[in-house]
Amino acid sequence: MIMRKIFLVAMLLTTMIFTGCGGNTADKGGENAGAKKIVVGLDDEYPPMGFKDDKNEIIGFDVDLAKAAAKKLGREVEFKAIDWNSKEAELKSGRIDVLWNGLDITPERKENMLFSDPYMDNRQIIFIRKGDEQNSGIASEADLAGKAVGTQAGSTAEAYITGNATLKNSFKDFKTYGDYISAFMDLENGRLDAVVCDEIVGRYYMAKHADKLDALNVIIGPTSEFGIAFAKENTALRDEIQKAFDEIVADGTAKKISEQWFGADLIKRK
Repeated sequence: MIMRKIFLVAMLLTTMIFTGCGGNTADKGGENAGAKKIVVGLDDEYPPMGFKDDKNEIIGFDVDLAKAAAKKLGREVEFKAIDWNSKEAELKSGRIDVLWNGLDITPERKENMLFSDPYMDNRQIIFIRKGDEQNSGIASEADLAGKAVGTQAGSTAEAYITGNATLKNSFKDFKTYGDYISAFMDLENGRLDAVVCDEIVGRYYMAKHADKLDALNVIIGPTSEFGIAFAKENTALRDEIQKAFDEIVADGTAKKISEQWFGADLIKRK
């Protein structure tokens, strides 16, 4: 009888110990991290990186990359729309594990977040009309002199051009638009000679209008880099996802995803 009581107590203690190891908090890394779901925070109004389709489902280029990396890890992934202005707080609180949504790596952000290796350049390039021989020879920003140039108001391209008086004053005309679609429509209709645009946005539009536009590999202004961000102390998860991402680059999965969204391989290699 006494031995039976000792056995039951031992079983109870064992059950309590293993039950206490559970939990549904965001991934903090560690040797059991592989069993937990990865929660990705994103701005769900940022096509083509992450946005809602007509079925209200979150889709996008970065979404597909994250799904492919999670598949390599054998882990589930959840996409959570967040207030992008509070992204650092979301990471620090543990409500999300990862920021994967066209996030520029900057010195200021590196002070508060842990980043993956850069996986894509964020460049401003030039788009012209398909078959426009007169403007196809543009090889530098200096060649925009005498051209009618457009871009989106409030964009990185507008900030660069308006901050460079010599460049802006060399244009025949400079127009800004409420969105890039309007700028591209004016380009297609001959009211502009060139549009300066984020490469990822422009190539996404071009992929849907392949018979209308050409992209010139001419960089305007500085280039930034996109990275995947984690809480500052979460090196275990960063290393795990970095390894999985390197694998989908090596096996061609990332290239295929990029070509599906942009019609080109924009993945940055080490």
